[in-house]
Amino acid sequence: MPRERLNGIEIPSLDDDVFESDAKKALDQAEKVIEIKLNKIVDFPNHPFQVREDEEMLELIDSIGRNGVLMPAIVRPTEDGKYQMVAGHRRKYASEKNDKATMPALVRNLTDDEATIIMVDTNLRQRQNILPSEKAFAYKLKLDAIKRQGKRTDLTSGPVVQKLNSLEKISQDVNESVKQIQRYIRLTYLSKELLEYVDNNKIALRPAVEISYLTQEEQQTLLYYIQLNDCTPSHDQAIRMRKMHNDDTLTDDTIRNIMEEEKPNQVEKFRITKNRIEKFFKPSTSAKEMENEIIKALEYYQRYKNRNKNRGER
Repeated sequence: MPRERLNGIEIPSLDDDVFESDAKKALDQAEKVIEIKLNKIVDFPNHPFQVREDEEMLELIDSIGRNGVLMPAIVRPTEDGKYQMVAGHRRKYASEKNDKATMPALVRNLTDDEATIIMVDTNLRQRQNILPSEKAFAYKLKLDAIKRQGKRTDLTSGPVVQKLNSLEKISQDVNESVKQIQRYIRLTYLSKELLEYVDNNKIALRPAVEISYLTQEEQQTLLYYIQLNDCTPSHDQAIRMRKMHNDDTLTDDTIRNIMEEEKPNQVEKFRITKNRIEKFFKPSTSAKEMENEIIKALEYYQRYKNRNKNRGER
């Protein structure tokens, strides 16, 4: 079709190339499942869910070994030509354990917030055993992503007139109360060591929430006396420590006094105050390490006394 002029303006021809170009662009942007090399897939940054080689993982490794990856992972392209894993970290690990070079994945163009929400939702839906720390950081990541999204409350709809409160949206998605979600998010303020106590069911959720309001220095002091006394704070003790913190009266001594309180189910223990023995150890030595060194020293001393006793009897 020849080009025409309208008042001196040249009008381009609408040939097939234009439509082919648009069709190709739409095809390129469409979601598609492809086989991707495992070494081309990078982990999601700050991924809150651990990849543990537990019974659930062993079953997945066996299943993928026999049947391959039945449910494709979800990835998004990166600027350097690789792919970022959004959902499928455990399937990737199981594939590696089976010496597979590739895995099927659905490639999607996602924003950071969209990717975060999908990553959290799929892991909460698909995993059977989820640690408190995993829920804590997952809920926080999703909450921050929803807040940044502004008017949007999901990944598919347009702006809504009456949007849910961000916490209410998460509550609806995960079937937990808003209060419970807030408790889990408070765990992100715990030190790594205390969070491990929560994951190992040694500190319950409610006292852990109270402890999370203490400063990191106060938490380290509490950790020392937890290890020294081989006991964890009750809910009542945690509440008292938080109140003292708020009143600016929480000190090393008050933490020690609270943690040395006898509990009905607590085995009697021999205690040595920290200031009497800390000069014999490096500042970074934990209470448990101090205890082990003291036991070793006493065992050595006992052998020394026995040798001297045997020599005296000869």
